Amino acid sequence: MRTVILAMLCMALPQTCFCWGFYGHRKINELAVFLLPPEMLVFYKQHVPFLAEHAVDPDKRRYALAEEGPRHYLDLDHYGAYPYTALPRNWDSAVAKYSEDSLMAHGIVPWWVQVMLQRLTKAFREKNQSKILKLSAEIGHYISDAHVPLHASHNHNGQYTGQHGIHGFWESRVPELLADRQFDFWIGKAQYLKRPDVFIWDRILESGAAADTVLRRERELTAAFPADQKYAFENRNGLLVRVYSSAFTKSYEQQLNGMVERRMRQSIFAVASFWFTAWVNAGQPNLKALNGAEFSKEEQAAFEQWNEDWKNGREKGRSCN
Repeated sequence: MRTVILAMLCMALPQTCFCWGFYGHRKINELAVFLLPPEMLVFYKQHVPFLAEHAVDPDKRRYALAEEGPRHYLDLDHYGAYPYTALPRNWDSAVAKYSEDSLMAHGIVPWWVQVMLQRLTKAFREKNQSKILKLSAEIGHYISDAHVPLHASHNHNGQYTGQHGIHGFWESRVPELLADRQFDFWIGKAQYLKRPDVFIWDRILESGAAADTVLRRERELTAAFPADQKYAFENRNGLLVRVYSSAFTKSYEQQLNGMVERRMRQSIFAVASFWFTAWVNAGQPNLKALNGAEFSKEEQAAFEQWNEDWKNGREKGRSCN
């Protein structure tokens, strides 16, 4: 009886969603390292644990900073229909047309990626090791978020179509269950991006175009799938938690024709290419000669505070989306 009651309670709890899931973001940053040229790999490879662990810092920071949230998404469908020509790609032009407050209300991820690229390039020029690591980890997060279809839709968690929880399903449950077992991560080398602004806008436009498919395929599969087999219960940290079943998850990725795998692969390539582009634009500094500076006490304290804010927010059942 106790188990049944606990299961019922878990079913009632909202599923906390973290963009690409903590697993996904860490995996993307980790694998992106191995697409880099030898001159960069010699530095990045030794810092894989940091780059993976701190790939999720922007999500943790959302609980503490109100301005953090809009950096992760863009409600493209707020601006009309594909290819959303009403929305200027240039930031100043977009602000002049819609105002900064309006843009912030509907997300700024493609513009924020460009800001982070400038910051990372500056860090390379200064040969500032701690900034290079921190900014590399964080830009990887924002780039990956731009590859998630529901980050380009106002219906980001199926809240307008009775599909609450689909956000975490697509970007957390699917990769956690299938990435290590089925996904192919043999990817070509990083490439220099002559127009990184065009590149990231192309990726967010692809995401916007795919959002309807993400929602529609889940509705169709739910209608055809045995209702008592859609969900399952798993023990996580001593708690019985309701999750989408393995059978439903595998069927969903098949219905999407491998979309999650494809977007994850594209994220890995994009992250590595932005790192490479920043390094080239900075003059290809010798990464063996970095200053080796450790993170300051203030930076260490900030990392700890974000962790604490995230834990408190999770306990309160707040979602990052």
